[in-house]
Amino acid sequence: MSGAIVERVIRYVVTSIVDDTEAVQVTMIDQGEDRMLAEVKTAPGEMGRVIGRGGRVARAIRTVAQAAAEEEGLTVGVEFVD
Repeated sequence: MSGAIVERVIRYVVTSIVDDTEAVQVTMIDQGEDRMLAEVKTAPGEMGRVIGRGGRVARAIRTVAQAAAEEEGLTVGVEFVD
């Protein structure tokens, strides 16, 4: 399983939120049978915008990522790494 669709969706959403789009990194980590983890990194100081007030934006990104993962027959977790 590759998670390519999930990676593209997450990258698109996160780059739409931040100012420094070049610093956005989305790393897909295989966690076994049909499960992946997406690690999201941004430029210093921009993670707050990605997480949002009370984690609302982060929750929305996770929801969209899971919807994309279902297209690939996967389950995905999303971690925001500072």
